[in-house]
Amino acid sequence: MIKKLLGVLALSLVSTLAFAEGGVHLDHAPDRITDLASLQNGAKLFVNDCLNCHSAHSMRYNRLTDLGLTDAEIKKNLLFTGDKVGDLMTIAMTPEDGKKWFGSTPPDLSVIARAKSTNFGPSGVDYVYTYLRSFYRDTSKKSGWNNVVFPNVAMPNVLWQMEGPRTYTSIETHEVADAKGTEHWVRTTTNYDADGFQTVKNEDLKGYEGESSQIGHFDSADPKTFAHFESNVADLSNFLGWMAEPSQLLRKQIGVWVMLFLFLFLFVAVRMNAAYWKHVR
Repeated sequence: MIKKLLGVLALSLVSTLAFAEGGVHLDHAPDRITDLASLQNGAKLFVNDCLNCHSAHSMRYNRLTDLGLTDAEIKKNLLFTGDKVGDLMTIAMTPEDGKKWFGSTPPDLSVIARAKSTNFGPSGVDYVYTYLRSFYRDTSKKSGWNNVVFPNVAMPNVLWQMEGPRTYTSIETHEVADAKGTEHWVRTTTNYDADGFQTVKNEDLKGYEGESSQIGHFDSADPKTFAHFESNVADLSNFLGWMAEPSQLLRKQIGVWVMLFLFLFLFVAVRMNAAYWKHVR
């Protein structure tokens, strides 16, 4: 039985690592889940940039008071015309319209951070953090954008003005067949400029004995602007992590006290057991 459980655990761990490293390595997001100023900024970014297409049906505006905001501040800075502080974070766009305009319905983001979390690997916050920083211009796509973490995603880069211009280079090593059917290794380098136009360069690799691989890297025209963008993305990602479970901080605090109690009870139980059986032994 124990061997079976260990086997399941090992398989789960391998699958998780494959998910984390499968195709794209997920960067670790800065941990700002206890930083109220950061979470407030994340809430502002979410309402202004995400809540136009994505809803959050499981969250009410007045729950943001847990982040140190007052009802008056929420009403003044985060509410749209006609919304009330006690309303759910809904949007006017219907699922049918979303599918018609984008090709697929934009998902509700209430628990997206939990949905993208894994047991042993990167968290959902890490996924969102990496995803929002992995857009690049691509004129071959309908939206004009593509994403390294989620290739061919229908969503455009809504934070592009904050991000600043960037280029993306993809280097892929793979086997191809020539006109005679003979396979040989080729390294294909694809450069996407800041406007999304691509240039492709193929290089034959004679004597190559490696494996297929694909790597990519971004280059920012203004590193200072991009650093500010990354900080905002970290705030937004942590807010989505908080929104997925607003009570997580309280849960963790209670969990610490429960574990301390159990350790204390274990010590008392061991001492009582020794005292009870000392005469029998």
